[in-house]
Amino acid sequence: MKLILTFIALLAINFNITAQPVKVMLITGGHSYDTLQFLQMFDSFTGLEYTHFNQPQANQELVNGLAEKFDVLVFYDMWKTISEQEKASYINLTKRGKPFLFLHHTLVSYQTWPEFQKILGGRYVDNPDLPDEQQSTYKHDVWIDIEITDNKHPATRGMKNFRLFDEVYGNFRVLPDVKPLLKTNHPGSTPLIGWENLYNSSSIIYLQPGHDKNAFESDAYRRLILESIKYLASRP
Repeated sequence: MKLILTFIALLAINFNITAQPVKVMLITGGHSYDTLQFLQMFDSFTGLEYTHFNQPQANQELVNGLAEKFDVLVFYDMWKTISEQEKASYINLTKRGKPFLFLHHTLVSYQTWPEFQKILGGRYVDNPDLPDEQQSTYKHDVWIDIEITDNKHPATRGMKNFRLFDEVYGNFRVLPDVKPLLKTNHPGSTPLIGWENLYNSSSIIYLQPGHDKNAFESDAYRRLILESIKYLASRP
């Protein structure tokens, strides 16, 4: 009887541990978006709690060490300026293995900080000092066929190909060592539109889709975001 009670107690402890919600630091700023629908998407996720920060407050909170209270950092910002102290906070977080999820226009952030491209795994080029053929492009309000390239990856496992009415980016940089997750054959887009990157000890996912409410209200897109967060939170 004592052995049975001990086993039940261990099960209860394990249940309490696994039932803890994933704590997300959600960072926006620098770009207008469908705020209501975006936050409603995060409100709909079960097993997840988020706290919303806008830039530039968000970067200052990273410097202050607030990220330690969260399991995953989710970025939906498009921010230009970053101090040396803020750069160091990003690097230090990756050394400690903090996972990042970057969405859509975060690819444009920090054009003058080369290391950010290595963290995220790519870059949307918006640099007037470079020739036109090296600049990235965008196109609003187009139908995009999205192909799941890795059905075994926890972030995309079991997902089927889907369509979004969204925005494409073209001619953006993707580092050669990233792990592909999503691709598209849209003529206005760079083929690879979702990947996992490793930087220092951090796992980092970037997902290019997600311009407005058409994406935020899509069941497939919501599943992609939630499963990416759950996967990143589970990484050792």
